[in-house]
Amino acid sequence: MTTAAAHRSATTLLRFATAGSVDDGKSTLVGRLLHDSKSILSDQLDAVRRASTGDAPDLALLTDGLRAEREQGITIDVAYRYFATPKRRFILADTPGHVQYTRNMVTGASTADLALVLVDARKGVVEQTRRHAAVAALLRVPHVTLAVNKMDLVGYKEQFFAAIAEEFTAYAGELGITGITTIPISALAGDNVVEPSPHMNWYGGPTILEHLEAVSADEDLGAAPARLPVQYVIRHEGVRRYAGRIAAGILRVGEQVTVLPSGHTTTIAAIDVLGQDVPAARAPQSVALRLADELDVSRGDLIAPTSRLPHLTQDITATVCHLHERPLTPGSRVLIKHTTRTVKAIVKDILYAIDPGRGPGGGPVRAPGALHVNDLGAVVLRSAQPLPLDPYAASRHTGSFLLIAPADGATLTACTTTEGTEP
Repeated sequence: MTTAAAHRSATTLLRFATAGSVDDGKSTLVGRLLHDSKSILSDQLDAVRRASTGDAPDLALLTDGLRAEREQGITIDVAYRYFATPKRRFILADTPGHVQYTRNMVTGASTADLALVLVDARKGVVEQTRRHAAVAALLRVPHVTLAVNKMDLVGYKEQFFAAIAEEFTAYAGELGITGITTIPISALAGDNVVEPSPHMNWYGGPTILEHLEAVSADEDLGAAPARLPVQYVIRHEGVRRYAGRIAAGILRVGEQVTVLPSGHTTTIAAIDVLGQDVPAARAPQSVALRLADELDVSRGDLIAPTSRLPHLTQDITATVCHLHERPLTPGSRVLIKHTTRTVKAIVKDILYAIDPGRGPGGGPVRAPGALHVNDLGAVVLRSAQPLPLDPYAASRHTGSFLLIAPADGATLTACTTTEGTEP
């Protein structure tokens, strides 16, 4: 490996989220991963030992940090941890297992490169396992890994692992998830988490850490069409610059661009990055553009190459996860928060709600009348103003948005645009 390649490998960042049903051992796995990779400070480990009730430290306490979580013995909020090995840096999100906290799994997985789904080897694939697989499919998480935990409680027998891996892989395939990696582990004992297990000679694959270090996390934002949501306008000495973070693609000086939703066309006269003029900038850099013409550009507008524009529409079909206790019903008036733009909208129809517990593969329930908290489904919206949308499959940044309650600003629903929005 060349020096440059070694440097890239050592500094590559992987974002991953854990998910699974209640008591599948997510927090213990994360604690074991941090402990065995020597990513815990001595004072943190001492605090865990003092809080543990048994002889050995309860590694789950490293992530179940809220008092309510410790008192109830469950994970409620998303716990983020940052650690690194000589090969890679990591941001992990330990997400809740209870069905009433599915919305928090959406939060943790929305920016993840990999979803690590745990299953108890004694229980197998349960409804919440299927629900979390559906969320991973909804959010198009690039990699999904199944960890069959508590193998020590089934005698480390291969047939338990094989049956669960086959069932989960079949269900995930129906959701469009392919290339799943399956790993048998015992988070409590440390088998196949960081070190290979001496009890499962029939398994020849990677440990959890080896897989996390090796999996690709090269989301090439520069390969997508360029998108710059305008965050604010800078006026200095009579010159206007339009600042924001490039959501996707590469912008170049001299390139012809269109400002949406107005449709006005001009060229890029200059690109400023950290106070320096540069010939080009790429996602996810923050920039300030100077355009060749004086146009009416404001916060919420989107600047994109004229040759590769997003679909501008007011009629939107979206796949959603409802996050609020307040139901979402046809006729509901909402605000759509898309990148830096917020517009009024109305819910025209709720097409269906997904029921992960319906049969071996789950399935849609037509015309549910309303979406309730943690429901997954599809809706049709009509916005007051056109929105520039990309398919979520092409861009997780410009293909997603939130529904917000106009009265109190509460976040109601997380949405992704469907393939039908592609021009």
